[in-house]
Order: sequence, then C-alpha cells, then structure tokens
Amino acid sequence: MSILFLQYPPCSTCKNAKKWLDVHEVAYDSRNIKEENPNSMEIADWIQKSGLPIKRFFNTSGIIYKEKNLKELLPGMSEKEQIDLLATDGMLVKRPLIIGEDFVLVGFKEKEWESAFLR
Repeated sequence: MSILFLQYPPCSTCKNAKKWLDVHEVAYDSRNIKEENPNSMEIADWIQKSGLPIKRFFNTSGIIYKEKNLKELLPGMSEKEQIDLLATDGMLVKRPLIIGEDFVLVGFKEKEWESAFLR
C-alpha cells in the first residue's frame, strides 16, 4: 500500500500524526504541504476519493483563511474556484492529509486512522 502523508512539519497535529504512523509502522512518503503545494488536479481527485465536502479541505483555523475572509467568500464560489484557491497555497489546506489508494483522511482523528490502517 502506497501512502502519501502531506504535512507541515512545525504543526503539532502533524507531528502527532507522524508519530502515530511511525508507532504503528505505517510506511509512507512524506511531503511538506507548504514547500510542495498540491495542485488543482490532485485536490479535485482527493475530494472525489474522500467523499467529503470541499469545506473539509480548508484549514479554517489558518491565518490566510481568516485574512481572506473565506468563511464569507466560499459559499459564493464554485467548486472549481474553491479547488483552484486551495491550490494557490498549501497553508490553506487542512492538514495532515493521508492519501491512500482508495481513501483520503483529512486532519488527524485517531479513530478514523485506526479504522483505515489497523484492520
């Protein structure tokens, strides 16, 4: 199983998620979401694969989200515009992200991760 782990190394939640992966001996390829921002095609694919609403992919507690007043702007944007916006800056994207062959996990929720990896 090939797992992609998108993280921002200084983020405490990402550090906890990485530790969890290491403790449970889950092999993964790591990618710094700030240095190597996901592109629009990747984001669209992950949203579709996850079955989650696009809003779950936004880092709603992030500085850029608040500075751009995205809480007010997003409802008036098309899905394509939202995806393109996410692709402009990795700091807009909720992290960590786990991309598996047939699943996507957004954020670090231990129960979700256990059901995905500890079957």
